Amino acid sequence: MFDFLEGYDVLAAFWMTVKLTALSALGSLVLGTLLAGMRVSPVPLMRGFGTAYVNIVRNIPLTVIIVFSSLGLADIFGMTMGASDDFPLQGFRLAVLSLVAYHAAFVCESLRSGINTVPVGQAEAARAIGLSFSQTLWLIVLPQAFRSVIAPLANVLIALTKNTTVAAAISVAEAASLMKKMIENEAQTLAIGAVFAFGFVVLTLPTGLLLGWLSKRLAVKR
Repeated sequence: MFDFLEGYDVLAAFWMTVKLTALSALGSLVLGTLLAGMRVSPVPLMRGFGTAYVNIVRNIPLTVIIVFSSLGLADIFGMTMGASDDFPLQGFRLAVLSLVAYHAAFVCESLRSGINTVPVGQAEAARAIGLSFSQTLWLIVLPQAFRSVIAPLANVLIALTKNTTVAAAISVAEAASLMKKMIENEAQTLAIGAVFAFGFVVLTLPTGLLLGWLSKRLAVKR
């Protein structure tokens, strides 16, 4: 029934998808948190930069960003991401960079909505006892904000997992790239699509269920 899978390393392709997701999720969380801090900063220049970044990046298609990273950053500006002699590794790193740059905007907006749920009085009390803005943000506000936006961040992570398929545009050997190759060489198009659809369900469904449970468990009681 699954003879068409012979000769193709489907598990390796999905492992590449997992690595893209894990590294991009970590980078998006770090960059998105910094952007969220900028969005609520009392410094106008930082607020302006954070706002401009989010509004510009999230309105650009991911495909445009990831193709630009290959054709623009690599081919024109010579950015090799430390892998000048290894094209597959260079493509992988450029894909991670693109995914981070894109999804950080959505992480930022999720976190900003969580920051807005923290009572203003807590920040005022922190400033009254001598804490700086950055100390108030990192010690008082963000811990509560993260707890209130686990579910939205789970949605961003699921979207990120599915968006890794765009990396096929720059020849990263992840699941979508292998699926395209198999469809070109095999006749069982529906069966191939079903296998890869099931693979993504296996990756995303447990993530959604786990983070949904965690969101309820860690919800901030108001």
